[in-house]
Amino acid sequence: MELLETGVIASVDTARTKKYSFNIRLWHWLNALIITGSLLTVLVNSTVLKPWKNAAFIADQLNEKGVEVSRDEVKPVAFALSDQVWAIHTYLGYALAGLFLFRIIFEFFELADQKLIRKIKAAKNSYKLRQESRIAARNEMLIKTSYALFYVLLLVMVITGLSLAFRDSIPAIKAMHFIRDIHEFTMYLIIGFIVIHIAGVIIGELKKHKGIVSDMINGGEA
Repeated sequence: MELLETGVIASVDTARTKKYSFNIRLWHWLNALIITGSLLTVLVNSTVLKPWKNAAFIADQLNEKGVEVSRDEVKPVAFALSDQVWAIHTYLGYALAGLFLFRIIFEFFELADQKLIRKIKAAKNSYKLRQESRIAARNEMLIKTSYALFYVLLLVMVITGLSLAFRDSIPAIKAMHFIRDIHEFTMYLIIGFIVIHIAGVIIGELKKHKGIVSDMINGGEA
């Protein structure tokens, strides 16, 4: 997610070169959409469709209608509803894994000045050389480094997510109960990044970096 990337770009033709390529813009918005959908499935299953609570609710409702059932008897129904949402979560996870692979592949085909590693190096050099506005230069370097860390989080999320999806087929993975904990913990870190990211975009739009969102839609000018 690279809405705040405003690094020093030494473009040969600034009149025609976009600040953000079509690939990065496509990846950014699809990634945002899939992560949002994935988080919503977690939210729904941890609130509205929480199996244990739903089992009690379904049993009470049926009993009120004169259908005598116990909570244990309706548990499979409650868990089936929850499993449907987890199935959607899994498919979104596959899509996220595909997008991550897409991001790695097109990085090799980006213009030199638009590659993430090049932007991080440019920001680092800018911080070292600029005697004035060192706070702004430092912030710029930290922003770009944070994107690299975000990709690491995505990698962990993808690997642990795929492991959970295929754990029933691979006994060795099924025994690694800590994978779910890592997956959930990484999710919270990603949520934290998203909150900081959105806050940064809003602050940027209100201050010196107006047009951040529109640049990520139409590419902006390098």
